[in-house]
Amino acid sequence: MAMNQIRGHNIYIGGILSLKNQAALSRANITHIVSVLRLNQADELLAPFQRHVIEVDDVSDEDLLVHLPAAVRFIQSGLDAGGSVLVHCNAGSSAMGKSRSATVCIAYLLSRQPAVLTPQSALEILRESRPLCEPNEGFMEQLALYHKMGCPEEDITDNNHLYSRWLYHREVQDSVACGRAPDMQAVLFEDDSKASQASGANNTEIKCRKCRRTLATTSFVIPHEQKSKPSSTTECAHVFLHPLTWMKPSLFPGSSSSTSSSPSVYGSHPADAPLSGRLTCPGCSANIGKFAWQGMQCSCGHWVVPAIGVAKARVDVVTRVNLREGNTNNTGLPPASLGIRLPPGMRSHAPESGRGSL
Repeated sequence: MAMNQIRGHNIYIGGILSLKNQAALSRANITHIVSVLRLNQADELLAPFQRHVIEVDDVSDEDLLVHLPAAVRFIQSGLDAGGSVLVHCNAGSSAMGKSRSATVCIAYLLSRQPAVLTPQSALEILRESRPLCEPNEGFMEQLALYHKMGCPEEDITDNNHLYSRWLYHREVQDSVACGRAPDMQAVLFEDDSKASQASGANNTEIKCRKCRRTLATTSFVIPHEQKSKPSSTTECAHVFLHPLTWMKPSLFPGSSSSTSSSPSVYGSHPADAPLSGRLTCPGCSANIGKFAWQGMQCSCGHWVVPAIGVAKARVDVVTRVNLREGNTNNTGLPPASLGIRLPPGMRSHAPESGRGSL
């Protein structure tokens, strides 16, 4: 099984042995080749073709995602020029053309029909011609993120917030696997990102119950699905948040509390930072929650990794939406919490316009 044509496209997928069959390449009108491997091949073998090389290994933690936009552009250029494109990788004789090359081909199919296809349905199209196609689990997750991004054809390293968040999570996973907290400079503090601030609604605020300091808004809440139906014993006890700059003194004791763009000597010694600990309010230093880079289980049963949670018993949730609409998101905030839970000394005051009190 040297190479196979993807149904409806002048794109072929195969292994490294495909390059040795010059007659088959000629019959398929191959003009462009995408090589997804680290192995060097003889120049004379590839001289007649335009070539795009992606040097990655077939391991789940390899960053193939960053290469997908350029690969898609290259494939399209070959098709637009009237030729055919071969996408190949290198593996054992029984599995060549299975994972890396399949991932690139799926990315191309997704980019052509992002509203119709999913990574899994695109994989099924490939399997019609090449049944052994099976990207590893990490590559399938990257394809899901690529699809969620809208299948961008431009470079994603500079301005794509979803990619930056994915890199941050990878850093956390690698650090925790080594038994240490991540480097502060590798953590994505969401309120430093204009893309994050502009995304989503910010009609709900989370405030410290003691000093009324605003801690977060809707766009910084990490949604999660409750594993069990809410009840007096299973309702989420925490609201989980993305990292924010005010958390630095808790997450990285001894670091500067200024924004992440300011110079900081902290981070070169990640062992100084705890894997887990308390989260304190930046306004009054009250204990308002906890964090665990290795993750923790919400009271509803859902695991959040990494986990930075403010305790609902220590904060108030303020919203400006109509309370009759209820809560239709999955942020872990129940409908009953959509309003101000006033401290005892303030309950004699009339509620603000558009807000309720609990």
